[in-house]
Amino acid sequence: MIRSLREHTSPPVFISSAVLAIALVLWGVLAPSSLSSAASAVNSFIVTNFGWLYIFSASGFLIFVIVLMASRYGRIRLGPADSQPEYGTMSWFAMLFTAGMGIGLVYYAVSEPVSYLQEPPVGPGGTSEAAQNAMFLTFFHWGLHPWAIYIVLGLALGYFAFRKGLPLRPASALYPLLGERINRWPGFVVDVLAVFGTLFGLATSLGLGAQQVGAGLETLFGITNTTPLQVVLILGITAIAVVSVMLGIDKGIRNLSLINLWLAFALMVFVFAFGPTRDLLNTTVTNIGYYLQNLPAQSFQTYPGNPAAQEWQASWTLFYWGWWISWSPFVGMFLARISYGRTIRSFVAGALFAPVGASMVWLTVFGDSALAALLSNPTNPLAEATTETGMFVLLQQLPVAGIVSLLASAVAIIVVVLFFATSSDSGSLVVDILTNGGDPNPRWQQRLFWAVMEGVIAAVLLAAGAASGADALSALQTASILAGLPFCLVLIAMAVGLVKGMSTERFVVRMPSEASPMPGLRAAARPAGAVLTTAGNGRHSAEDDGSEHGEPADGSGLDGDDHVDPSLGETTVAELSHVAPSTEGREN
Repeated sequence: MIRSLREHTSPPVFISSAVLAIALVLWGVLAPSSLSSAASAVNSFIVTNFGWLYIFSASGFLIFVIVLMASRYGRIRLGPADSQPEYGTMSWFAMLFTAGMGIGLVYYAVSEPVSYLQEPPVGPGGTSEAAQNAMFLTFFHWGLHPWAIYIVLGLALGYFAFRKGLPLRPASALYPLLGERINRWPGFVVDVLAVFGTLFGLATSLGLGAQQVGAGLETLFGITNTTPLQVVLILGITAIAVVSVMLGIDKGIRNLSLINLWLAFALMVFVFAFGPTRDLLNTTVTNIGYYLQNLPAQSFQTYPGNPAAQEWQASWTLFYWGWWISWSPFVGMFLARISYGRTIRSFVAGALFAPVGASMVWLTVFGDSALAALLSNPTNPLAEATTETGMFVLLQQLPVAGIVSLLASAVAIIVVVLFFATSSDSGSLVVDILTNGGDPNPRWQQRLFWAVMEGVIAAVLLAAGAASGADALSALQTASILAGLPFCLVLIAMAVGLVKGMSTERFVVRMPSEASPMPGLRAAARPAGAVLTTAGNGRHSAEDDGSEHGEPADGSGLDGDDHVDPSLGETTVAELSHVAPSTEGREN
């Protein structure tokens, strides 16, 4: 057993993560109030003293990825020069969208704009101006910034894993800064932080999702939303995730994501058709324009001299930025795993603008429908709806027959369940990759273990919180976002490392199906026998390749080349077969 553990896991990361997980779960079970107090105190210290860092870095990441996309480096592929995307555009988008946002858009699409309408950070609430600002702030929290955070990690990891031959683990993105220390304790600490944020973020989201599904069942069938019901729901959602994980990405995660996306689209079209359709068309255009107009100022807003607004920002914006950063190892790593073969430009454009555009339309349809109802009638039941029930209260108010409203609510419940299942199966895959040393195609037994572990943690903490009268899940959620501060620094280092790594890219000979190693790594023997050498002027010459000057014969530039650091002198080119994703042998 010990031998198997060493062969198929990274023992320092696996054992450290397991011990940390068990310790926090026991703390949440035995003393949930203590965990809540400690986590809240540390979180308060972070947002008070380092809120500026969250604001500045999140906006900096957005600027960074847009500049990178527009630069010449945008032509570099995440893989060999002749590699092609592993998944079609629709499947790729479905997987990244359901993993990156998913349940949050169902959970908060109604309740968040309503909250901002009633209690805006500045100015009076309940007005048309407050409604416009409410949609802007919702766009701000679910728009470009979170996806930019995800992209920094996903891009850095995909570049170093698929183009430079390093393992698929967050520490690999720090190779230009840490060198071989990524395989010692500095690298292990980064990977454990990633496991911590991913595992507990997923567990708490699973518990919160069970509460929303329970609220939907209570609305539809009058079933009391009790803790035992929520535990059963967690087990059911976990079972769906387990089946998906066991089937692998191609047969499980991809298909489940596509089904989920189409059901969510159908639900949105239903609300659009039977809601204030004409007003929604107008507000969609207005919301996008207002967002683009006010985005630069809000991106760097800290509300100096306004304690009330600063308190609001700590509760919302800083919470979200910490949450997205702590969530980034999961989403960013999953993005990298499914983006093999894409260029940096297509990766950034697809992962930044496509999901944000879809989110804006979704939030406008549900959020503005709720705001319109409240502006016309401030005593509307939506004013008293909770986060869990807001979606179902809105669906019940649409001018359709009762049975149609019930069917829409049933579809909403299915969408919530599938969003959580897709997040859980994607997260299980990521945690397994993190704890097995970076193998992008982990064994099914390990995928099963982590999928079950997420459900067990959520169920145990939910039950413990109900028994003690404390909210153990919320306490763990607060604890999990504490990883946001150290990981914010890690993301900054990754951005620096990515720039440093890409600076070694040169126009050299075309080497199909191969990738150059990072400086200092031992390269695999090149099968064709050609060796790259560095000339005295820093340019590369080629032997046995038909090129006299060491430049691509077809003039294709960065997309057509492999690249070697001029400081390497004579080197060979490592094969990429050991790091490229594979669907053979382990997907079943």
